[in-house]
Amino acid sequence: MAALSRPWAWLRRNGLPIYAGFAVAYMLIPIVVIAVFSFGDTPRDRLTFGLDDGFTLEYWESAFAIRELNDALFTSLRLAALSTVVSTVLGTLMALALVRHRFRARRAANLLIVIPMATPEVVIGAALLSMFIYYTLALGFTTLLIAHIMFSISFVVVVVRSRLIGFDRSLEEAAADLGATPFTAFRTVTLPLLAPGIMAAALLAFALSIDDFVISNFNSGIEVTFPLYVYGVSLRGIPVQVNVLATMLFAVTVLAIALVLVQQRRAERLAARVSEPQQPPIPAPGAAATS
Repeated sequence: MAALSRPWAWLRRNGLPIYAGFAVAYMLIPIVVIAVFSFGDTPRDRLTFGLDDGFTLEYWESAFAIRELNDALFTSLRLAALSTVVSTVLGTLMALALVRHRFRARRAANLLIVIPMATPEVVIGAALLSMFIYYTLALGFTTLLIAHIMFSISFVVVVVRSRLIGFDRSLEEAAADLGATPFTAFRTVTLPLLAPGIMAAALLAFALSIDDFVISNFNSGIEVTFPLYVYGVSLRGIPVQVNVLATMLFAVTVLAIALVLVQQRRAERLAARVSEPQQPPIPAPGAAATS
């Protein structure tokens, strides 16, 4: 009985880390495969990648050799950057309004924010396409930008709102007591402490935009984004340069997330230091007697 209890006790102690390790490996293995194939030989067909001749840096040296791929990537980056800026600004302001202020339609607004996140992308894409056709808007970059801003705002609001819920309002009150105007208190106290949450929301919006295929496929018109290009060339064979650019994007994303984590730790240390009660100075020995 004791022999059976030891493995069970070990499994209870280490079961959760083992499960987490398998889950992380399950998510990262496809990315590792893409990175490995970026150093491989030219694919012989759309399902076979050749690594028979070993690894090569040929495709990293000619990563931007395909003009159509470069145009699609530039379109995706420009679209993601613009939609991220607009959705982050609007989503942050909406999160501030939902958390800091009480108004009649507050509960309905919270529900409407969640609906785009729970709605299938096919439904959103078809609905946006119907709206653009109804208002006779020509499909292209503008309609893509409107669509990406629409579905990114909800994620920004949720991320920033979660940061605001645990925000210590006493720091703003202390700034007001010291004579700071509401704008000054927001700029010097609120915004620096919210910066990690805002940056995380912006990164999420950027990733969702550059990765989107379904909604973009409905509303792109003649514009070709990076996911649309990859889907189109997959019918006849994906160039290795696609794997190279995908690996580059992943590396940049990991670096940006690391910077956000560093900034978040700095903000937490700053908040802890500011909210720490100040202890009165300890008088030197003999000071009371001399006074």
